[in-house]
Amino acid sequence: MGDLEIRPAVADDLPAIVGMLADDPLGAARESPDDLTPYVTAFQRLADDPNQHLVVAVREGRVVGTLQLTIVPGLSRKGATRSIIEGVRVHADERGSGLGTRFIEWAVEKSRSQGCQLVQLTSDATRTDAHRFYERLGFTASHLGFKLQL
Repeated sequence: MGDLEIRPAVADDLPAIVGMLADDPLGAARESPDDLTPYVTAFQRLADDPNQHLVVAVREGRVVGTLQLTIVPGLSRKGATRSIIEGVRVHADERGSGLGTRFIEWAVEKSRSQGCQLVQLTSDATRTDAHRFYERLGFTASHLGFKLQL
């Protein structure tokens, strides 16, 4: 893992990021790697927001993973700041290499450095392997999540 760099994403990373987002049954149905236009717009919004941290993992000049960390100030829990981990993806060639663990450890440490008291994430109900992975890293399935498509 010593040759792995975790760094802020840049616009040139978008094809690799979107490719990883689309590289599973859920992502294949909702992502469009052939049209990067909406992703370029979204990337700029993220880049302009200091509470958004879109990062990539790079090995030998190749993007092999990505995640987004969002810092959310709040009033609940005595004014606690929390972070939300989203869009965690590891390239198929890198799965099982420890990159996912390193990514989550990076996100937790970044959250601490940003003054967060809580790190949270959601994972699709069908991703049972991911659930076991997050539990192994100390996360607990403490809430039931809901979504409303707009």
